[in-house]
Amino acid sequence: MTPAPPQTIVVMGASGAGKSTLSAALGAHLGWPVLDADELHEPEDVVLMEQGTALTDVQRMPWLARVAAWIDAEHAAGRSCVVACSALAHRHRDVLRRAHVTFVHLVADEALLDARVARRRTHFMPPELVASQLATLEPLAPDERAVTLDAAATVKAQLQELERFLALTGS
Repeated sequence: MTPAPPQTIVVMGASGAGKSTLSAALGAHLGWPVLDADELHEPEDVVLMEQGTALTDVQRMPWLARVAAWIDAEHAAGRSCVVACSALAHRHRDVLRRAHVTFVHLVADEALLDARVARRRTHFMPPELVASQLATLEPLAPDERAVTLDAAATVKAQLQELERFLALTGS
């Protein structure tokens, strides 16, 4: 029997939604490698964000290409993987889309996101950029294999909901 092709789960949403937390838990649960896409930002882009400047698509696209290259390398090695990445716009998600990619959109209201980002002490994203991320965020489209989860739910509840979705879709 032919082994199943590698899969990728991209946990997406605005800053503060819990992408890194859910991705780490999901990777541990599945035994898959995890990438926090923030690790692949150019240092100068991190400085811009720290200063409260939202990135443009010209700045985002090379970063997204690096994330896609990481996914491709994992797939080439026969490994499924999990990625935490904002993937705010459809055109951003298109860069990441490969065969067998599922997007998990963590949705939260601006107040929750602001509160979570304000509590962070070790992340470069300031609360001032949450509104710009929400303005850039585009809803999932019918051509995207995806599930939407409540960012306010516990990680355990999110994992259970994701397991139900994957079981229903045959992944």
